[in-house]
Amino acid sequence: MSHSGTTLILIMTIAVLAPLLAYAIGRRLPVPLVIFEILLGIVIGPDVLDWAHPDALIDGLSQLGLIMLIFLAGYEIEFGKVRGDTLKRSVRAWLIALVLGLTAGILLGGGYTKGVFIGVALTSTALGTVLPVLRDAGDLHGRFGTVVMAFGAVGEFGPIIAMALLLSGRGAGESTVLLAVFAALTAGALYWALRPRPPWFSRIIAKTLHSSGQFAVRFVFLLLALMLGASQALGLDVLLGAFAAGLVTRLLLAGAAPESGPQILEKIEGVGFGFLVPVFFVVTGIEFDLASLLEGGRTLLLLPVFLLLFLVVRGGPIWFLAPRDLDRRERGGLVLYGSTALPLVVAITTIGVDDKAMTAGEAAALVGAGMLSVLVFPLVALKSRAGGKGLPAERIGGSESW
Repeated sequence: MSHSGTTLILIMTIAVLAPLLAYAIGRRLPVPLVIFEILLGIVIGPDVLDWAHPDALIDGLSQLGLIMLIFLAGYEIEFGKVRGDTLKRSVRAWLIALVLGLTAGILLGGGYTKGVFIGVALTSTALGTVLPVLRDAGDLHGRFGTVVMAFGAVGEFGPIIAMALLLSGRGAGESTVLLAVFAALTAGALYWALRPRPPWFSRIIAKTLHSSGQFAVRFVFLLLALMLGASQALGLDVLLGAFAAGLVTRLLLAGAAPESGPQILEKIEGVGFGFLVPVFFVVTGIEFDLASLLEGGRTLLLLPVFLLLFLVVRGGPIWFLAPRDLDRRERGGLVLYGSTALPLVVAITTIGVDDKAMTAGEAAALVGAGMLSVLVFPLVALKSRAGGKGLPAERIGGSESW
């Protein structure tokens, strides 16, 4: 069997094992699925068992997984909950975090390009990891959940915009113009998505929803391809196109197929979280530079430094700009949830290593800090919000792949 076939079998075996482990352990301690995918990827990778070796095919599937990850991140944003004074505060908090992150990144990285990768990663929020925790705790639809949604949404959207502006290799003016053109195209797509669809559109969605036609699913992937093509044509990162496609898709399904929308999303998530996204995270584990961490020195020292910086860079501005109606305990929970980061950290470091702007060791330290933030920060926030009484009785971890 070829290396591709063997590695793909190992990856999909991990994709099956990971939710079983998450379910078993999650009854006692909430551990997101992505942690198991990355850790098991490390185990089969070159630094441990040396069973898996990515090649062009596996790398291609991994890139598709990254695109689906960002697409689904864009889909998660609920416009109705992200607005008003809370939105303004979340944007200001993120902008301050960006300044702090770039400063810290440049100082740690010793250069502009590496500093941007590090700094932008420090400003991200793992909204997809936080939402299931809030949902299971009964906080998602209250005032606190709305605030977390706003700050988390900006923590996902902001880093992607920053990457497009700061790492394009063009001048600030040219990058801004191209970004404005893409924003106009996205706005046009959003306006189109909000317009009423002709009756036949909804009929064919319903008729083919459970047939081999799958018109709605194919249409969503066409929309994704168009947004990716637009971003590439303008010389912008494809992740920006994927995120914009997620935004447009949410509005399109809400207007054109309100009854079928949840079923369509389930099918798209089946492709994403069932296949492509796990491939991306397992490959991240396979390529994780565990040897550099185990050797100690600067790389190992960077891991706790990055973990602390997530709290200082991302959490500090959130603490000071949190809405005034939140009490001290809620403010602390918001800081911890907002400082939880991993999916975008993995995405940003993957690009940084591919561009040779970051070493594999630095990426491993940053991803390792992100993994610790996902393991520790939501758990502490839950206990803090519950007044130290522990987790909700029916909490089951690993409900999401993020």
